Amino acid sequence: MNPRYRKRSDTAMPTLPVLDSTLYYRESGDPDGLPFVFLHGNPTSSHLWRNVLPGVAAPGRRLLAPDLIGMGDSGKPDLAYSFDDHARYLDAWFDALGLTDTVLVGHDWGGALAFDRAARLPGTVRGLAFTETIIKPLVGDEFPEAGRKLFALLRTPGVGEEMILEKSLFIEGLPDTLATPLDPADLEVYRHPFPTPHSRRPVLAWTRMMPLDAEPADVVARIERYDAWLAASLEVPKLLAAFEPGPGSMTDQGTVAWCEENIACLEVSRHGLAGHHSPEDRPEELASAINDWADRHGLARP
Repeated sequence: MNPRYRKRSDTAMPTLPVLDSTLYYRESGDPDGLPFVFLHGNPTSSHLWRNVLPGVAAPGRRLLAPDLIGMGDSGKPDLAYSFDDHARYLDAWFDALGLTDTVLVGHDWGGALAFDRAARLPGTVRGLAFTETIIKPLVGDEFPEAGRKLFALLRTPGVGEEMILEKSLFIEGLPDTLATPLDPADLEVYRHPFPTPHSRRPVLAWTRMMPLDAEPADVVARIERYDAWLAASLEVPKLLAAFEPGPGSMTDQGTVAWCEENIACLEVSRHGLAGHHSPEDRPEELASAINDWADRHGLARP
């Protein structure tokens, strides 16, 4: 047997050819187990999950965390880095690994990609867990004023390029979205994939996809489709890990209440203070919540 496929608790970090590029991913746990796929958002990578994966490991679970195309150590082809681009490359990675029966765990845009995949391919998803993600299109004052002003600037031609491509605002500002200090070595891991303005194009593209006041229309349409699926999918257990809102948080009590009213088969676990990047701030609590939820729903392969 290939030693890569033995039962293990260590983490393999392979790279897989996908379409015209490559996707890097972390893998650990039981190679014959039910796949749990952890999807990161902007501007991070699979490194976000490094302290979460060990707490979810259990017999019958295979843990995988890819770097999205153009991010982390995945390839950086010449793309617009649209939502559709990310979904296409991610679908191809799932197909290449034969992942047809999965549990999806998402943060930030990784949660949106998880919802979108579940809505498009519902028979492939056994469960969904999410934290600090894009739940619904935002209108009016649903988005805080400071955030609305920031994203308006990011959408402004020339201004967004200066903020993200030249000044690397989202990456250098990562520590400001946490309630706890970020180790400089970890910040360097997040910096590493984006050394030049050209390499930061995926980061800028994600910022311009925030669904505000019906724009961009293609992203809003995808979110509305997955919201309809989330409301109707009684057969798929779901978990929202909600934290006391800290720096940059997207999930307040109003968001939690909306989820409870509009998402079928939802459980909510509540935790202490965390910023937007909750897997960095409270990885052990997040892992424990996912692990307990998965145990309750028998999410493992015998």
